[in-house]
Amino acid sequence: MNPVLAQDILDLSVMDIVSLSDLCQKIRHRILEVVSTNGGHLSSTLGAVELIVAMHKVFDCKENPFIYDVSHQAYAHKLLTNRWKSFDTLRQFEGMSGFIKPSESEFDYFVAGHSSTSISIGVGVAKAFALQGKSGIPIALIGDGSMSAGLVYEALNELGDRKYPMIIILNDNEMSIAKPIGAISKYLSHLIAGPMYQSVKDRIKKLLDKMPDSATYIAKRFEESFKLITPGILFEEMGINYIGPINGHHLEEIIHALNLAKDMRCPVIIHAQTIKGKGYEIAEGKYEKWHGVGPFHIDTGKSKKFASTQSPTDIYSQTLLELADEDEKIVGVTAAMPGGTGLGVLIDKYPNRFWDVAIAEQHAVTSMAALAKEGFKPFVSIYSTFLQRAYDQIVHDVGIMSLPVKFAIDRAGIVGEDGETHQGLLDISFLRSIPNMVLFAPYDNPSLKKAILFASNYSSSPCAFRYPRGKFVMNDGIFEDKDFIIGKSELLIKDGSILLIGYGNGVGRAYEVYLLLKEKGIKASLLDLRFLKPLDKDLKNIMSSYSHGFVFSDSYRMGGVGSALLEYIAENDMQIKLHSFEVMDSYIPQGNTPIVEKSIGLDSQGCAIRIMKMFDECCKNSQS
Repeated sequence: MNPVLAQDILDLSVMDIVSLSDLCQKIRHRILEVVSTNGGHLSSTLGAVELIVAMHKVFDCKENPFIYDVSHQAYAHKLLTNRWKSFDTLRQFEGMSGFIKPSESEFDYFVAGHSSTSISIGVGVAKAFALQGKSGIPIALIGDGSMSAGLVYEALNELGDRKYPMIIILNDNEMSIAKPIGAISKYLSHLIAGPMYQSVKDRIKKLLDKMPDSATYIAKRFEESFKLITPGILFEEMGINYIGPINGHHLEEIIHALNLAKDMRCPVIIHAQTIKGKGYEIAEGKYEKWHGVGPFHIDTGKSKKFASTQSPTDIYSQTLLELADEDEKIVGVTAAMPGGTGLGVLIDKYPNRFWDVAIAEQHAVTSMAALAKEGFKPFVSIYSTFLQRAYDQIVHDVGIMSLPVKFAIDRAGIVGEDGETHQGLLDISFLRSIPNMVLFAPYDNPSLKKAILFASNYSSSPCAFRYPRGKFVMNDGIFEDKDFIIGKSELLIKDGSILLIGYGNGVGRAYEVYLLLKEKGIKASLLDLRFLKPLDKDLKNIMSSYSHGFVFSDSYRMGGVGSALLEYIAENDMQIKLHSFEVMDSYIPQGNTPIVEKSIGLDSQGCAIRIMKMFDECCKNSQS
């Protein structure tokens, strides 16, 4: 361990600039060392090191809560708060989360993993402090990408009106919010934030209240003209003071701005310009691939892992592009994830038909609803965890009018190292309750192609299909992949007195269990449910031959696949006993997916053992 970090918690307030600069380099080295081994977020967190070090220099985070938007940029904060040694466990099962997590440390204020929540949380903290008579100031660190979400402006609107003390650090690492005008702009921004200008502004306001309208008009025009030559006019007009732009890698400049804002006791935005990937030349700049990475070689930047098969995302991207080449009615949208969802190649080829609308899931869905009404075939390409953000739009703008929007739900199921905030376990439960929604799922890459083709041609109502991160459990080509026919399941194996029922990626898990049971002499049939809504009307005939049914789906049990089948069984007065191997009612932590699945008893071996124990008990009861 480095001598400078021998204490559990460093007191940065007593350190000089040289020592702080040295500390920044040590932090970057530690981040690269661990992320290159474990994977994780890289470019954003490297770019925010000086900002976070300066925050800890000026403020005590236990008295002045640090609120990190998304929090993928907060590794430096973790390293500065008693987690230098344990940082090796980053994103590992039972190790350190890749995001801010209060249950992990008393220095982490609020859970974060989705974007654009920080300012709203900060306003809530400021209200609480005002009611409690506390002098602390909430400090929110938010990236410019997060400023594309509406929640940010809802919070800014109230903050500008209420005038609570709060500091917002706008980490501008990709695009300027407004074009800076050089040294004069910077000087005037500092002047506007300083005590002299604020005092003069207050005096002018009081004077204007007593002056005739004509004089008031002239004075206000002068003040507005003065603001126009600074890039912070948007925030100033909302009633929030602005400092910047400043160099987000210049410690003295950041510390000066934070001290100015601290003394103002009002809402302040500090606009800091940074470079993504700062300190690691290979990743410096606007490279989406360095946002979140798997293990890589530091010297070359090349991945340590190479996929042997195409991912479901790759298949989705290629198949949708092929269909779009043939059908100009196919359009699509993603919300700031063109690379992650595979839509980037379609945006590149057809920029007038496929769009990235930034972090604006609600807008993405509603805009596609209008395109569906105009006769297009819109695909919403989105992660399961982010689809949650647009629930009302799915209900109100898509569902009620039964518009044929197609939801391609990537990262469905347990997603591994990203943990609680990113698990794709809720989409089945919340979509199943929406009238007019059709739900179906493929189980391998060839069946995913069939699913995309079905979605493209289906025009009666909205539909949604889901697929996992990385790869399917089922290898390609084990079963013949047939076309999707609305509301039709497929019995893949017919044998024995028990029925293994799989939905989507759960079919692969059910097949693995089938093989394990077969080794022990237990025969079973395997059903690919295919459609969860509507369910196959012929399920009563299919299931009537079996005493027990076992449900496999990488989703929550409550409101999930098993729930839908239990409703069907009750409605049809069936005698089959149903058992669900779905996720119980709890948030699932980060970790390698197979390890996480084993920890909650949903790995293939664990499921097979539970079924075998059940059969042993049945045999004992029948003998007695």
